[in-house]
Amino acid sequence: MRSRYTAFAVGDGAYLLESWHPRTRPRRVDLDPAQRWMFLEILRTEAGGPFDDTGIVEFRAHYRDNGGRGSLHECSRFARVAGAWRYVDGDVEM
Repeated sequence: MRSRYTAFAVGDGAYLLESWHPRTRPRRVDLDPAQRWMFLEILRTEAGGPFDDTGIVEFRAHYRDNGGRGSLHECSRFARVAGAWRYVDGDVEM
């Protein structure tokens, strides 16, 4: 999760696609250059340990854009694919 947040923060769309599960990966990622990611809070984790094949991370990512400050609150699902964690999907909470 932290590496994907960092990829958003530095605008590394290639890494975001690489770290996405092949089953749910979009063809491309369009990042907003006006959006500046400020910091990440990990609120909760479930599973995702060394002997698990799936895991959940609940987080809040704070950003600033032309409209001011905001945050994204999501419960993300991850799955291990060939030994690497991949983002499957998530539920965004408003």
